[in-house]
Amino acid sequence: MRKVMVFGCFDPLHEGHRSLFRQAKRHGDALVVVVARDSSIRRIKKREPRLNEEERRASVEREPLVDKAVLGRKDDFFDVIRTELPDVIVLGYDQQTFTEEQIWDALGDDSVEILRAVALDPQKYKSSKI
Repeated sequence: MRKVMVFGCFDPLHEGHRSLFRQAKRHGDALVVVVARDSSIRRIKKREPRLNEEERRASVEREPLVDKAVLGRKDDFFDVIRTELPDVIVLGYDQQTFTEEQIWDALGDDSVEILRAVALDPQKYKSSKI
């Protein structure tokens, strides 16, 4: 079974995220979605989350294509990758928090396939615009 992983804030969850899930699911059998912690949103986006981390995780987990939704780690952001051991990681088209090289360095090898998703109308489906 090929496991695929994606990351995001999902604050709020929208059609652009669902497009990411569809694209990711094409590359494997099980989709694991890592939902950013509230503290990560504060640090990365410089704002308070609209929904708390558990509300966002639960809303992602209810999505039909998502097999498992987990919260990211507070200290070692790459630990969730080491724990879940995905075969493929699909990064969002605009995701810059993690780069391919950072992931491979943190894992100690480049055996995980890392792909980039294609944007679905970023002028309309982007959390900062919603």
